[in-house]
Amino acid sequence: MLTMLSAISTFERDLMLERQREGIAIAKDKGKYKGRKSKFDLDTIGKIKSKFSETGNKAGLASEYGISRGYLYELVKA
Repeated sequence: MLTMLSAISTFERDLMLERQREGIAIAKDKGKYKGRKSKFDLDTIGKIKSKFSETGNKAGLASEYGISRGYLYELVKA
């Protein structure tokens, strides 16, 4: 009996997650789910990219601009 309730609960959870993913996809298509805007303009991002290729200290570069290393790599990748 407990196994049956567990299976039903798991199925319901999967359905909820699927509906949530569909809703997010619809919101993204409508342009309402964009995420946070970057605090850097295009000129600053260009400077960060040039410094990124020149320097070997990525953590120092990230702390200079007050961002994490992960966000630094995202800026350079884009």
